[in-house]
Amino acid sequence: REIAQEIASKTGRLATSLKNHGIDVVNQNYFDTISIKMPPADMEQLKEKAERSGVNFYYRDRDIIQISLDETVDYDDLKNIAAIFDISLQSVSGDTGISKTLQRSSSFLQHEVFHRYQTETNLMRYIKGLENKDLSLTHAMIPLGSCTMKLNAATQLIPVSWPEFSDIHPFAPENQVEGYLEIIDELGRDLCKITGLAACSFQPNSGAQGEYAGLMAIRGYHQHHGNTDRNVTLIPSSAHGTNPASAVMAGMEVVIVKCDDEGNIDVEDLKTRAQEHSDRLAALMITYPSTHGVFEEGIKKVCALIHEHGGLVYMDGANMNAQVGLTNPGVIGADVCHLNLHKTFAIPHGGGGPGMGPICVNEKLAPFLAGHITTNDASTSTGSVSAAAYGSASILLISYGYIKMLGTSGLLEATKIAILNANYIRARLQKYYDVLYTGENGFCAHELILDLRPYKSSGIGAEDVAKRLIDYGFHAPTLSFPVPGTLMIEPTESEDKSELDRFCDAMIEIKNEIDEIARGDYAQESNVLVHAPHTIDCLVSDSWTYPYSREKAAYPLPWLRHQHKFWPSVRRVDNAYGDRTLVCTCPPIESYMDNEEV
Repeated sequence: REIAQEIASKTGRLATSLKNHGIDVVNQNYFDTISIKMPPADMEQLKEKAERSGVNFYYRDRDIIQISLDETVDYDDLKNIAAIFDISLQSVSGDTGISKTLQRSSSFLQHEVFHRYQTETNLMRYIKGLENKDLSLTHAMIPLGSCTMKLNAATQLIPVSWPEFSDIHPFAPENQVEGYLEIIDELGRDLCKITGLAACSFQPNSGAQGEYAGLMAIRGYHQHHGNTDRNVTLIPSSAHGTNPASAVMAGMEVVIVKCDDEGNIDVEDLKTRAQEHSDRLAALMITYPSTHGVFEEGIKKVCALIHEHGGLVYMDGANMNAQVGLTNPGVIGADVCHLNLHKTFAIPHGGGGPGMGPICVNEKLAPFLAGHITTNDASTSTGSVSAAAYGSASILLISYGYIKMLGTSGLLEATKIAILNANYIRARLQKYYDVLYTGENGFCAHELILDLRPYKSSGIGAEDVAKRLIDYGFHAPTLSFPVPGTLMIEPTESEDKSELDRFCDAMIEIKNEIDEIARGDYAQESNVLVHAPHTIDCLVSDSWTYPYSREKAAYPLPWLRHQHKFWPSVRRVDNAYGDRTLVCTCPPIESYMDNEEV
């Protein structure tokens, strides 16, 4: 509250000083930002004077200047800003520019967690305790298929903390960030070379936003050529869920295409759908290698078929880490693709920070790339898809470092090892589990799908195996996607053979445990899999009612005694209930009802 009051007070002081000197402050209500109107000629002179004083204002329009303050602005900064306008800084009352109707009178931050920790030491221990509950790459491989949870090397992460990059405002004038822009431009050229396409936009902040930006480029292309009716997007049934969602957001009508028994697009069904919607066909969204973990043999013919019917091909780049250096979207005939920099190009994934999903396009789509008003390249048909010109620009340094340090040969080697690792797991486990999809030669791509449905007769499903893997110290693979009742495994190139063997040994031992149930050694309703995972509380309890030993529950393989043992904090929860029901760890909703102003 004190920080906010200080910001509001400083903003009010500056606004009042400007007004009292006859300067037109446009907004009557404000917290930290004021807008000033002045003639364009005067604004240009003011801009030159401000930059000489080491100050950047935001020149929103030809005649509007915006000034935003925060808690880092001190009294000397305020005097400097006032001097730029040739005015003196005046003392004002404690009133803020926040309307009385918007000023908060209710309490906030009342949850116990905000009051329990009164010292930095205790707060540090609380945060470390939360970290200890997380199974991360510091513990073991995270074999999430289609999510590519791989190493983010320290050498690539370090530059993000350098003030030369981390302190740059996203709207800083281009002449003040020439080195930064050089890195971004060079990374764009590298990504175009890798994808075999012509132009790149760093606007999208995620893969899903990249999908949207790519589809908007396709839509802009069709509209520019007078084909306003082209709004049908064909999407295989195996696609990521974000594909149809992005298509709908881009104003497209989604038509699903079947997949065959080998996990490939059903080409005959594709032909039928393309012919059926030929006059309105805008695009095909396809993932390559497919979400089923195979390189589709007919990918070039599929792309050519869409082009024959006037459509364009959007390639989902989620699995680009199986292409780099071996093939690329340009080779297969795609017109646009997004790249998950937080997957293929080493930016931390998910909770590790913001994502980036830049798109690369061929020459025909280059004019329709998402742009930004601050870089004077906003497309007339597409416009911006994020607030900043280069998305989450500072983390682009990670991908820049990843590409430059590996080089051409290193990137190729990483791709080969990613595919090799997946096929090593396939070779070891296919004696024990059915591998659902492989190519014509019996190989998978960078990921594979294990079918757990045959073990339903023993009362065991994919979720039971996923939970049991926690007892072995592993994060579960992707569960029941893209096929219900399966596990999709992606080891990435980050893991060495010993870690792959450890994972395979765990999966083989779990298969032995399933066989024990099938033989009748343990009942289907009470065995080591259906009760997994096992917490310390469970294992040290005075009451042990299970038909198997504590040792079998906690240490099914010898190496768990010496290393890699991860202790989960909770036992199994009802995932389906959690998916359908909001479960809040904050105080009950009823506690807020006492305050009528909330």
